[in-house]
Amino acid sequence: MYSYNTYFNNNYYNTIGLNGSSKTQNAAPVASKEKAAPVKHKFTHTMKEIPFNKSFTASSLRTQLVTKDEKNKYNDLVKNLDRHSKKELDNLLKSGILLNSDSSDNSSVLDNLHKILTTQRAQGLNAQSLTKDVIAALNNPFIITQQFGDIPIKNQNSVLDTYMSDNNLSKTNPNARKTAMKEINVTHSGTCVAASIEFSLAKKKPAEFARFAEGLSSNTLSVDKEIHLDKLADKTLDAIWLLNAFEIPFKATSFNKATITFKPDKNALVRAQIQTTDKDPGERSPIDVLMQSAFMQVGSQQSYDTLTDKRKGKFNQNDKGLIEFEKTFTESVVEDKNKISITYQTVDENARLVGYETDKDTLKRHLTNALDMGENVILGYTQTDSNNVIINGHEITIVGYKKNPSGKLTFICNDTDDNISKPIEYSEDYLLPKIHHAALPKEVVEKDVKLVENWVEGLNSYNDMKKNNMQQYKIGDAELSAAA
Repeated sequence: MYSYNTYFNNNYYNTIGLNGSSKTQNAAPVASKEKAAPVKHKFTHTMKEIPFNKSFTASSLRTQLVTKDEKNKYNDLVKNLDRHSKKELDNLLKSGILLNSDSSDNSSVLDNLHKILTTQRAQGLNAQSLTKDVIAALNNPFIITQQFGDIPIKNQNSVLDTYMSDNNLSKTNPNARKTAMKEINVTHSGTCVAASIEFSLAKKKPAEFARFAEGLSSNTLSVDKEIHLDKLADKTLDAIWLLNAFEIPFKATSFNKATITFKPDKNALVRAQIQTTDKDPGERSPIDVLMQSAFMQVGSQQSYDTLTDKRKGKFNQNDKGLIEFEKTFTESVVEDKNKISITYQTVDENARLVGYETDKDTLKRHLTNALDMGENVILGYTQTDSNNVIINGHEITIVGYKKNPSGKLTFICNDTDDNISKPIEYSEDYLLPKIHHAALPKEVVEKDVKLVENWVEGLNSYNDMKKNNMQQYKIGDAELSAAA
């Protein structure tokens, strides 16, 4: 549940106060602000591969090609793959992923892989390499990354020309071009929310991930998805208001359903073309580029620019990443699920972490109950300095947990910005105090929170914020919002 169960506060965070209180804080970290410097995590690699894509029911899991159409499509793929990708394709078949058809249009992973390979792709994209990229991501979603690639010298002039045209700048001004080059030389990505949603989609809904990959890399550079309006708001008109507020293209198909269009920004193709021919190890694939752009577009009210990794939009004063409110909306429409974002940390007007909205046991229960339901939990965590002032925020995904003999929990996580293509583990003592917010199913948290019953309350809070001359402050490398 999104719109009725969220609340705008004065830092653009939609928070729901636990224990029945709606809290307003004057300063908090941007939810998806990119990491300004490498974080010294205390983590250990899992000792064995974490099984994933276990959400399939026994009745839906098929591991054998049955129909002639399936066999023909499989053989077409095999003919165009190298040895490594053939092995990964075989793994997808044996694990039940390849024939999984839990997608919006009931197309299978196999159907969409074959379509990527055999139908025209967008200009400058390679069908064969795209097919390999999707196979690789579905075999191991932990390879999905938010790391931007560099722009090769051979492409710099054309990319600069695009930037100059977009911003109405003189293409012949050397100083302007030098400044522009700094803008498009993205070293720290702000797409952690989008990359985390992409990861979760690949891990839990492989057929839908493959369908998105096919549509976003096609000539139309878009994919449609039908969603249920009652998973955005209790009233249809409020859900329609939300879709309009986020400026996402949609068409109401019935009283309770709408078809929305996901589409990357126009410059995403430029980056995807570069990654097609000049991708270095550890950088985003063309599929990562297109999917993360599409999700950034949804959250930023269609204002994202892949060249600079910056955005505009009416809900966020910062030009980087997505805030909690935008994040939860994007998750809700991508997954077509009731998601509520809960804020767990209490932050004062000086961006100092001063306490928590609930006890540790309640937070643990929220996380484990969601994970036991088969959900991934995308959460925002904070980093503080020696004075407990928040200096940064980042989004990661919890995919599982385990208990040690003493009953302590270890959370199995994915970080799209750690250059590690395997799960990592965090002890509860390390992770829980750092969690600022998490998006959780309504049924997990509804007994512990007082849900905001009127979207107008949130809208009025947003309007009040504009009237109060909200200003931007920068503390360390994290941009914060505070009242003037």
